[in-house]
Amino acid sequence: MKAVDSETADSGTPRVRGAVRSVIEGAIRFTLVSLGGFAVWAFAGGWFYRNTGEAGLYAASTVVFIGLAGWLLHPLVAGPHPVARLLGVFVPAFLAYAVVWCVFWFMLRFGAGEWLGSLAGSVAFVGVAGWRFGNLRPVVKASLVFFAAHSAGYFAGGELMDVMSGAGAREWLGGVSREAQGALAKLSWGLLYGIGFGAGLGYAFHVLQKGKADRGFGNPNHSRAGDSDGSSRSSR
Repeated sequence: MKAVDSETADSGTPRVRGAVRSVIEGAIRFTLVSLGGFAVWAFAGGWFYRNTGEAGLYAASTVVFIGLAGWLLHPLVAGPHPVARLLGVFVPAFLAYAVVWCVFWFMLRFGAGEWLGSLAGSVAFVGVAGWRFGNLRPVVKASLVFFAAHSAGYFAGGELMDVMSGAGAREWLGGVSREAQGALAKLSWGLLYGIGFGAGLGYAFHVLQKGKADRGFGNPNHSRAGDSDGSSRSSR
């Protein structure tokens, strides 16, 4: 596989971003994705609850998450055809995460459902991403980091939403309407959730790709292996 862009080293091996840059960029980029996904709940949640129920709301949010991810997250993937490779990794990984999360949420709800959903969802996301990248060696370490970052963002976001929803918050929000206050509160959860999820995603993508690059991923002699292990597939 020859070099085709600035993210590819002269040797033909995709140049993987550094860990710090991956975490920061992942947090920034996924926060934008998250705000879009949470906007469905913030601005159309009432309609979905009335017409499709909670499951319909989650399904619509998932579609938005996936759609925005293809547009915003592909710079986190090294090598040629980054959009196709990103979609080939992110879609099955995020769908696995979403399904696992929903199972625990609908079974156990607040508390245990959230913590177990965060843990199992983190393992599902990183495990599937590792499979699609063709590198399962760092999955345990990456899953632990992802779980910590995801949980921090999720639970801190929930606390911030509660504060933003309080009666005192309307005053320092400039006396906005109750509807606007509710929407801003939900988006504040999406903000912190996106930072946590994105930081964990950035780290996971870094270690999962770095391990392959260190073993010669992207080298012409390894191009067939890259095709066979799913690293260059474009479907989810």
